[in-house]
Amino acid sequence: MKSIQSLCVFCGSRAGADPAFTQAAEQLGRRLAERGVRLIYGGGSIGLMGVVMQAVLEHGGEVSGVIPEFLMRREVGNPDLTELIVVDSMHERKRRMFELADAFAVLPGGIGTLDETIEIITWQQLGLHSKPIAVLSVGDYWKIFESLIEQVIAQGFADAAIRNLFTVAGDVESLLATLEERATKQMAASSQRL
Repeated sequence: MKSIQSLCVFCGSRAGADPAFTQAAEQLGRRLAERGVRLIYGGGSIGLMGVVMQAVLEHGGEVSGVIPEFLMRREVGNPDLTELIVVDSMHERKRRMFELADAFAVLPGGIGTLDETIEIITWQQLGLHSKPIAVLSVGDYWKIFESLIEQVIAQGFADAAIRNLFTVAGDVESLLATLEERATKQMAASSQRL
């Protein structure tokens, strides 16, 4: 049995300036479909969100989108997904995506992506979950985020252990391998506690 059956992907509702972002999003979507891993994402059809979703569907995979009603037009909610869940708020969106996912991957994105990433890492720090989190730093996009984490540690606002709450990968294959490895270890640790 594979340890990750569904992966929540946080990413931009814009494609970004570097074509490598779109290429990575397409590759991730294709690999998820090939592996039989369901995509959990924000439900929109634009930006990197739309690229990942379209790649999963084009390669025969399954997609669950979670989108607030007020964003259905703005993010072009796609009713043709395997499952489209329309919720009342951004908070509900994040909660539902969390519930549906076995692990989390972060691609380049804007403030919304940063918000989702910080929140899911914080929930892990607080012991609310132990699901693996990996950041795909295409073209070193998330290097500044890594620097911010180091600043938080250096200035005494967190222990060095926060580095272990997520991993950073430079390519899609490394990202998927890291997530699978961490998920397998967590499953083994859980079964030992039973």
